[in-house]
Amino acid sequence: MLLEDLGYLAIPEKLRTNPGTENLETGRVVAEHKERYIVLSTNGEFEAEITGNMRFTARSREDFPAVGDWVGLMTYDAGFAIIHKILPRYSLIKRQAVDQSGEIQIIAANIDVAFIIQAVDRDFNINRLERYLTICHSAKVNPVIILSKTDLIDARQLNEITEGIRPRIENVPVIAVSNETKNGYSDLNKMIEKGKTYCMLGSSGVGKSTLLNNLAGSERMKTGNISQSTNKGKHVTSHRQLFILEGGGLLIDNPGMREVGIADTSNGLEITFDKIFDLSKNCRFADCRHINETGCAVLEALKNGELDSNTYHNFLKMEREKTHFASTVAEKRKREKEFGKILKDYYKKDIKQKRH
Repeated sequence: MLLEDLGYLAIPEKLRTNPGTENLETGRVVAEHKERYIVLSTNGEFEAEITGNMRFTARSREDFPAVGDWVGLMTYDAGFAIIHKILPRYSLIKRQAVDQSGEIQIIAANIDVAFIIQAVDRDFNINRLERYLTICHSAKVNPVIILSKTDLIDARQLNEITEGIRPRIENVPVIAVSNETKNGYSDLNKMIEKGKTYCMLGSSGVGKSTLLNNLAGSERMKTGNISQSTNKGKHVTSHRQLFILEGGGLLIDNPGMREVGIADTSNGLEITFDKIFDLSKNCRFADCRHINETGCAVLEALKNGELDSNTYHNFLKMEREKTHFASTVAEKRKREKEFGKILKDYYKKDIKQKRH
């Protein structure tokens, strides 16, 4: 296997040469199992773990490898390797970690395109689509919306759904597919390029694993039976894993996400809700919150029907989440800094006492 087969040429040229990796072998993380990793390189497949120094110096989850990462490693006999360094990432999809205040969860690294999958029967929700779009835009990953299970509704219902997306979400491709009839697969296959890395985002039971199996031309992931009461497939994906498709594209399957918390540290919201941010340039006050301020251009557009009310309320909710997350992270870092100072002072006093 060549590194090109794993998507190496998709890495920007400036990131390929990385000081400190000259004596290390380059590989890509294709699966993660509780801080043990499966890595592929030109020498084959290896079960790997990180060095003690990497673990000791890690300040957050972002300092640990994730599926899709390129790493510098040393390989040994019996298919074992030690990861010494994570190569610079050109994209990183992340969200707020569930039930862990101020923490993030890494979804995947070095992704070119994200397939946001929603089933059209019961799972469809435009507010959630905007959440997925925000984490993609924040990661600088191109999103594509895939409407699955189209065989469960008629053409009129499907048209209503697609037409309902257009006023709120612009300039994002929408592809409707059926895993049963394969309708829409030709359009989807045209989007998958050799050497590019794709990942699937969506709730449990929307058909991600079946989609992967169909694109791969073989059963790579187990799929659950359809529940008679909910018409949803049972969730069977338990970990993230990267697969090489027959056409040379690379696709990461992810466990279903019941929560998509915003951990936006760049301009994800600005891109998803670009209309609101464009309107805000005409607000009377630069720090306008668009809630009840006089001279708010956003509220004026909402009143005149120029701005969709659901889009507006979803934006406010996600903006509050972003602000709360940022303040939580800042407070956590402040506490860690204060604790570090206490420890440092303690060790200094302890050393002085021992000398005397």
